Amino acid sequence: MNEKLRVLVSVDLDGAKARVKTQGHVTLQSIQGLYDVMKRADSLVPGLALELDMTLAEVEPQALEELRGCARSHHLPLQVDPLQRDYRFSILAPTLVALPVAAPMLAAA
Repeated sequence: MNEKLRVLVSVDLDGAKARVKTQGHVTLQSIQGLYDVMKRADSLVPGLALELDMTLAEVEPQALEELRGCARSHHLPLQVDPLQRDYRFSILAPTLVALPVAAPMLAAA
């Protein structure tokens, strides 16, 4: 899996919606960049309905849960959006959920 995060934003201003298509590996670290993209897309038209398309991404379970929590609360994390504006977004679930990386086992001597 490609470790880079690729994002394509398609905006329909007439329909007041945007699709944020994400590819690559979404982690708790890379999700911060994704939040910035979502915030910027919403700034084009306040109240824009965002669709986060993660069908082609590999997403770590903790990152997916954090995104789902944001979708439920209609807010991005406080450090990303201190004003806590209302965001309307839905998530198209990934086909692959990344498994947690296990620590390597040390051979017993």
